[in-house]
Amino acid sequence: MKRRVLVVDDETNVRKALSMTLRKMGYETGEAASGIEGLEQVESFCPQVMLLDLRMPELDGMETLRRLKQKAGKQPKVVMMTAYGSAGDVMEAMKLGAFDYVQKPFDLLSVKQVVANALMHAEPMEEQEGDQVQKEERTSGASLVGLGPAMQDVYKLVGKVAMSKATVLIQGESGTGKELIARAIHANSPRADMPLIPVNCGAIPENLLESELFGYERGAFTGAVGRKHGLFELADGGTLFLDEVGELSPALQVKLLRVLQDRMFIRLGGVEPISVDVRVIAATNRDLQERIRQELFREDLYYRLNVVPIHMPPLRERKEDIPLLIRHFLDKYGREMGKEGLFLSPAATEAMLSYHWPGNVRQLENTIERAVVLASGRVILPEHVQAHLKENAIGEASILGGIRFEGRTMREIIQEVEREAIDRALRKEKGNRLQTAKRLGISRRALLYKLEMYGLDLSIEERE
Repeated sequence: MKRRVLVVDDETNVRKALSMTLRKMGYETGEAASGIEGLEQVESFCPQVMLLDLRMPELDGMETLRRLKQKAGKQPKVVMMTAYGSAGDVMEAMKLGAFDYVQKPFDLLSVKQVVANALMHAEPMEEQEGDQVQKEERTSGASLVGLGPAMQDVYKLVGKVAMSKATVLIQGESGTGKELIARAIHANSPRADMPLIPVNCGAIPENLLESELFGYERGAFTGAVGRKHGLFELADGGTLFLDEVGELSPALQVKLLRVLQDRMFIRLGGVEPISVDVRVIAATNRDLQERIRQELFREDLYYRLNVVPIHMPPLRERKEDIPLLIRHFLDKYGREMGKEGLFLSPAATEAMLSYHWPGNVRQLENTIERAVVLASGRVILPEHVQAHLKENAIGEASILGGIRFEGRTMREIIQEVEREAIDRALRKEKGNRLQTAKRLGISRRALLYKLEMYGLDLSIEERE
């Protein structure tokens, strides 16, 4: 049987170009100029794949997809197409069952590959439940900015995994937006009306983290004057977001593994097991496989967490998103400070685009916030952003420049660099250890260990 592809787009030129390309590949093609016409042709033409435009009058692509999924019987694999997509659009489309998502203007080679892949999965076509009621569209993707290929892949994965119960492990450097992705998964899931509870595993001392996660009974330890419900209990029916999960101690790793396996735990000082229905999303900026090799992280826990891995790309690998991020943060802080209508001069834009952003999106946001504060008019000038970028660059360079390498071992050099970096960060944060740890991208516990190791465990006042 000849393979059929239906192209649904209100632009005649787009329909004709795609149909011609697909016919040359040996496919039988159909065309529809609206969502309503497209739904009718699904019944009469019986395509295995539908290329569906998102923005159309009368019935847009998202609503067309919703109605299609409510129909009983065989359905085509749907590939969404748009020139105006947002993170929320991508996630919503994937959540509704779209097979893939392509952005206009697209090159025809990419379309050929997507259609061929969809056809492979479309034979045989699966039965779909016709009475499934779709949830209302959510705006969870509103705070996620970026439509480059790397982030498109992330949004697609978020849309697909959101409706499942699978545990998700989000990995990426500090400042890349791991918590935003966790929130997007929760907001697009059936648990969206239940709580999402975040916990920073690196910011809470080890002796307190266990009681925070699992709670305790009265008399469990000195000072336990009553029962305390842990975060797993509070998140029952919802989602628990374990940030910096790579910092968990070996003892807590064992207990977390047991909860993930059995979905139950015992409070400190308790005897009765407590069952919970909690989805766990974990995040880390650590290389967990390397920590496994160093025997710092349990391999069995890693596989329990890494059911669906999501990698957040660093900003230097998605520079095409920098202009969108700049516009987003200019609008955000312009509104907050009563300076709406701000824009970057060409020279300031060039400075932002050429910088390597070691602190990722968080650093870019801080730079824009500072520039908005400093700007006296509507135009952000180079001096408003370059001072901040140079300050970071000078700090990085001076660490290495002030050290004499000759005659020293690699270990000694690395330790000296680390010691000076910690000392500088501690001074910048005025002795605040939690903020220092965040600036350095390490856990508070790791920072305390290094402060003691390098003899830096003094207040700012004592060292000046």
